[in-house]
Amino acid sequence: MIFLWKGVLCSGTKIVLEACSFHWPARSGKGMRQFHARNLYVLLFVGASLALVSALVLTKGLKGSSPWPWTTTTVKTSSSTFSSPRFFNHTDSIRQKEFMDAGNVSNKKKSVWERPRDAELERVEAGLARARALIRAGTINRSSISAPLGEEHYVPQGDIYRNAIAFHRSYVIMEKLFKIFIYKEGEAPLFHNGPCKSIYSIEGVFFSLMERDTHFRTLDPDQAHIYFLPFSVVMIIHHLFDPIVRDKDVMKHVVADYVKVISQKYRYWNRSLGADHFMLSCHDWGPRATWYVPQLYYNSIRALCNANTSEHFNPRKDASIPEINLITGETTGLIGGLPLSKRTILAFFAGRLHGRIRPALLHHWKEKDELVQVYETLPEGLSYHDLMKKSKYCICPSGHEVASPRIVEAIYAECVPVLISQHYVLPFSDVLDWGSFSVQVSVDEIRNLKKILLGIPQDRYIRMQERVKQVQRHFVVNNPPKRFDVFHMIIHSIWLRRLNVAV
Repeated sequence: MIFLWKGVLCSGTKIVLEACSFHWPARSGKGMRQFHARNLYVLLFVGASLALVSALVLTKGLKGSSPWPWTTTTVKTSSSTFSSPRFFNHTDSIRQKEFMDAGNVSNKKKSVWERPRDAELERVEAGLARARALIRAGTINRSSISAPLGEEHYVPQGDIYRNAIAFHRSYVIMEKLFKIFIYKEGEAPLFHNGPCKSIYSIEGVFFSLMERDTHFRTLDPDQAHIYFLPFSVVMIIHHLFDPIVRDKDVMKHVVADYVKVISQKYRYWNRSLGADHFMLSCHDWGPRATWYVPQLYYNSIRALCNANTSEHFNPRKDASIPEINLITGETTGLIGGLPLSKRTILAFFAGRLHGRIRPALLHHWKEKDELVQVYETLPEGLSYHDLMKKSKYCICPSGHEVASPRIVEAIYAECVPVLISQHYVLPFSDVLDWGSFSVQVSVDEIRNLKKILLGIPQDRYIRMQERVKQVQRHFVVNNPPKRFDVFHMIIHSIWLRRLNVAV
């Protein structure tokens, strides 16, 4: 940019000198006055041209540069990759221009790069940079840090974790540092509210616990590391969606209007183009609700149950959360199972026929085997949860969408999950090693399901089942929340993506 600028000045100077030298008079006095009269308009025209060209060059240079003072750096270790903050995961110029020109959220009065330095943002980012350094140091040195004193003193360890030391270090730093601001705009039932007694329970549970939280929540937006958009896709669909008309644009109107309101009232959305904001949904249409605002779709963190990569779920910035079906709103009676000696069923599944995977499962195994018990509808007198607690393995196939509440139900029943899905990013998989406590079977191998499960040695099964018991704490809903439970695991998944670090 500097080179071009100098080039323009030099070229312009040369033009002026040439124009002057071409008409330079050999006399003074009256002749000089005549010279100025003749060349005054030429000089003014050249000067105006120079100013116009300079403005165009400067504008072009600015449009090609990042509005943020930091850049991305990556440090790889034997077990982790760390990246410094970066708000654009998609950096091609066309997409950035689309973000800048999004009429419903962008600030057209003043460009992002023209704004003055934000001292509060720099302070927040400096704190996150220190957190990254601490996590990286703990990973390289393979050393943990002491947990804060409290009711629980659990320290992650064992094969259920990808890197237990890095996870523990990250979690403790999160507890000390992470602050979340919830926008107060919006009224129930569409905002600040969600279902707590359905297959979408985790949405309502998170809303409820987050609204009452005093540890992570801050009322000062300048102190926040991230901003929560508290709209509920489940409640929008429940109250506004007409099952006859089936107009899904009701989500567009609510979500787009909400982002417009907070982007005009606060400076935080426009400051990062939504990258330090997050939404959470367990509805099948949760991803669709973000389509209508490009910055929300591409930049913001989306905490979703429907974590389907074939539908553009991006695990680098989006967080997969578990689908939990709390029929009564509580986990009472769901947690715990029978000892190994009383688990007489090899594998169990009961569920409706829908999606692409379940038809194959029911075709091969529906009511055909005593060891592999598969039902579309349970016979009268049989209990779904009792059969899970009597089973060694619980079959968890995807349905219409990739997520299934049976995964958490199996973990609650201390039954080893058998995962049958495609394009599914499992919950908390950046921390948990699902291969250590579950069995993954491809769709093509469904017909060989019994052979695969019987082929697993008993000692390996015992280890997996013990790990299911250990990982259970990370999926339990507590009110009030407890350290390392599902509420805190969701917060930690969001923390990692705001931090932009892998553990």
